[in-house]
Amino acid sequence: MPEDSIAQSEIAALTRRFEESATKADREFGIVKSDLTAVRLQVGNLDQKVDGLGEKLDTFITEQRAANATLVQLLSNLVGKNPDSD
Repeated sequence: MPEDSIAQSEIAALTRRFEESATKADREFGIVKSDLTAVRLQVGNLDQKVDGLGEKLDTFITEQRAANATLVQLLSNLVGKNPDSD
């Protein structure tokens, strides 16, 4: 029955390797899961910042349009006037 002891030894070795691999995979999965959580938080923060920039850009565009309209009105008032008379 020496073959049985060899087979048992091989089974034990394979079982150990499987358990070590499973432990390593679990540990690496935990690291990846943790990294993914960190990335999700960063994406959430960036999303909030983009929303804030969008609001600022909308405000800027509105103010710029008002300033442009004022410039057009002022320049229109000057059309046809002699720049030396005044």
